[in-house]
Amino acid sequence: MQIITTHINTDMDALASMVAVQKLYPGAVMVLPGKLSQSVEEFMSLHKDTLNVKTVKEISQEPVERIILVDTKSPGRVAELNAIFQQPGVEVHIFDHHPRSTGDIAGTMEVVEMVGAATTLLVEKIRQRGLKLTSIEATILALGIYQDTGSLVFSGTTVRDVEAVAYLLANGANLAVVAEFLDRPFSDSQRVLLKNLLVSSEHVEINGIRLLIAKSNVDEFVNGLAILTHKLADFERPDAVFTVVEMEDRVHVVARSNVPEVDVREIMGAIGGGGHPAAASATIKKARVDQVAGKLMELIQSMVRPPVTASSIMSTPVKIISPDTVIAEAGQVMLRYGHSGLPVVKDGSVVGIVSRRDVDKAVHHGLGHAPVKGFMTNNPVFVGPQVSAQVVQDLMIEHDIGRLPVIEDGRLLGIITRSDVLRTLHGGSVQKSDQAQPQPGRKSANLPYNIKELMHSGLSVDYYSVLERAGKVAAELNYKLYAAGGVVRDLLLGNECLDIDLVVEGDGIALAQALSEEYGGRLRAHPQFGTATVFFPNGLQVDVATARVEFYQYPAAMPQVETSTLHQDLYRRDFTINAMAVSLNEASFGDVVDFFGGRADLERGMVRVLHNLSFIEDPMRILRALRFEKRYFMNLEPQTLKLVREAVNNKMLARVSGERLWEEIKHIFREPRPSSILDRAIELNLWDFLFPGVVPEPVRPVLSKISRSIKTLQGWNLLEPFESWLVYFLAVLHAVDWTKAAAICRRYNLSKRYTVMVAAALGGWGCLRDNLQEPLAITYSELARQVLLLPREAYPLILCYLTGSAPRRRFRKVLSVISCNKPLIKGEELRELGYKPGPLYKKALDALWQARLDGDLCTRQEEMSFVKEYLGKYEER
Repeated sequence: MQIITTHINTDMDALASMVAVQKLYPGAVMVLPGKLSQSVEEFMSLHKDTLNVKTVKEISQEPVERIILVDTKSPGRVAELNAIFQQPGVEVHIFDHHPRSTGDIAGTMEVVEMVGAATTLLVEKIRQRGLKLTSIEATILALGIYQDTGSLVFSGTTVRDVEAVAYLLANGANLAVVAEFLDRPFSDSQRVLLKNLLVSSEHVEINGIRLLIAKSNVDEFVNGLAILTHKLADFERPDAVFTVVEMEDRVHVVARSNVPEVDVREIMGAIGGGGHPAAASATIKKARVDQVAGKLMELIQSMVRPPVTASSIMSTPVKIISPDTVIAEAGQVMLRYGHSGLPVVKDGSVVGIVSRRDVDKAVHHGLGHAPVKGFMTNNPVFVGPQVSAQVVQDLMIEHDIGRLPVIEDGRLLGIITRSDVLRTLHGGSVQKSDQAQPQPGRKSANLPYNIKELMHSGLSVDYYSVLERAGKVAAELNYKLYAAGGVVRDLLLGNECLDIDLVVEGDGIALAQALSEEYGGRLRAHPQFGTATVFFPNGLQVDVATARVEFYQYPAAMPQVETSTLHQDLYRRDFTINAMAVSLNEASFGDVVDFFGGRADLERGMVRVLHNLSFIEDPMRILRALRFEKRYFMNLEPQTLKLVREAVNNKMLARVSGERLWEEIKHIFREPRPSSILDRAIELNLWDFLFPGVVPEPVRPVLSKISRSIKTLQGWNLLEPFESWLVYFLAVLHAVDWTKAAAICRRYNLSKRYTVMVAAALGGWGCLRDNLQEPLAITYSELARQVLLLPREAYPLILCYLTGSAPRRRFRKVLSVISCNKPLIKGEELRELGYKPGPLYKKALDALWQARLDGDLCTRQEEMSFVKEYLGKYEER
């Protein structure tokens, strides 16, 4: 026989889990181990016949082969059924959402995952197997999830719970029935108990955490203490609540917490209970309420952790201005450092706060020359360094302010913004209200907050070892050390990480020097920028930088650099997905530092700038935005897209030098999908600026085929090493005359060597294409000579235009003929003959290659004679 059971005082999640697990084990019998919660009692009074649930006394005496346990692992919570778990040969399958505790039952098969309700785990299994649910089954399962997650608002609720409910609703769950059983009126005994708890409730503050402790004593057992505890918490709004009630011969304790500083599972575990960090309970036999309440208070005082304080979330050092600073200068300081407000200080004391909004209003009215003292908020609200983050939040809400100075003994220590508070509330990432929808088909990656395991698996053993050691060296120097930028993005996305940049809150060059000496490496330092590169003996290299801020004295200018903090160092970067860091200090190794919501943007597939002036400061970010968008199959976040369009309309890229622009264009050409980026450039009206005079329509089809042509040539093993950027550049220019192409080459200051290659390709690719497509009386050696006049980067372009299998086979054979008739002598041997390297080398070797194609030369000696004669003729001239 197989039986399905759960814990005593069975709640709706436990009952729903039993119903759900019977879908997975159709022959198993549902058995209730003992007392039921009030909500389950009421539900069973109506649905008993439908569910066919048995009591322990009703099950037969035949041997139990398997027991399926749901919503618990504790042997003390299965009452009389505990004896079955001790029998030899009994299989135990467990489905639970509570963390494991000492003494828990061990299953031969376990599904134990931290979700809001155990029912969620079973719904996922049902969904995976494609099992059908009746309307009443879907309703029972939904009721279990709703009750255990507080209708999906308890802090332990996960995305998986919400998705499970959505699936149940799609399969006929009746919300009217759910609502009826969730909102049952209290019984007379419950109302009396709730009143007693309210009267006896005691407010206590420990480490800045507001606690509520209520106790009572009743003669008979009263169901629903958990519901009464929630109701009490709704009335009083503490950070955590504990109810202690003596009923019959035992004391029942229920605890709920809304803050991470109070782990009620840990506290309840100390008195023999269990649960979750946010919801737990315990039952103590043969105890008195005052005795248990006293013990509970001792545990709370020792186990409530100190809260996050103002000093731990504030930004420091603080940029300040004086009351006489003019509005225009205040605006420049905000722009330079990325601040939305500044403290105004006079004689060492904070006398006001001026916000970006204040500055914008003044400038709008033509008052940029006026001092800030006429626009600042006087007598600002401030806090001390030990004030809790909760108090900071309450003050911001009460006074409707966006920043609070942190002051001690009249001295300004730091400043806290709304974003700092929101990061504390939401686990490190804050998103703005203008979220975009993720790219269709892109799934949430559920990215971790600590990536130590990803670092271990995603980095080479040598790199990982260097980062671990660097963190320890930094600690010895009393520095904070981080790996920042693209390495965090790529680790989270599972991409290869080749470049690692370290950021030091301290002296970056000193840390690099210490690392170099420890490994016997080589150091290259740049004191003016506070940066250095360490070259390790095994070939690795790591860039180390002092945390710094960059600011732009005017739009599109090269950035100026100042020493700063990690927060400001990351704020200077281009996009949120590139503005994350990972801690390398031993105590926090692998923790992701994400001030600007980059992790959430990665999950949603969004490329987002950090501030609205990003493309004004550096217009090159426009092209980088397109690269990241297409490389990672993401979307430009709507506000970022709007800012791109505005920057394009304002011709911001015209302020960038041709050299910088060309470097970014080459980066685009080297991307895995250049054609998609260039399509996006056309869509955003960038094409005409990047390639003036080139009509995009005939180019787009070719660009879309280039990648396949390269793969085809590589598959033939006939494409020698080539410049990938030049392949796409030729594809862009192939349909224009040389005059326009030459102008673009000059605009981007292309070297003479590459300009000659472009000219050769544009002058000869069309003729070769025609000869391959429609061959006349032309030999393979003649075709080969035409091919040799072109740079190999033109081969993919030609292949794009060859239609049908015959021309492609012909092209392959020509390339094979060339490959098989390579000259035996090289340029080094010409140098040994005494000839100086130069353009003549290429001419001589090309002539030599054509002579081999014609069958005039076969041996090395014949080649050497030919080259001497050829070069001798040029010397005579």
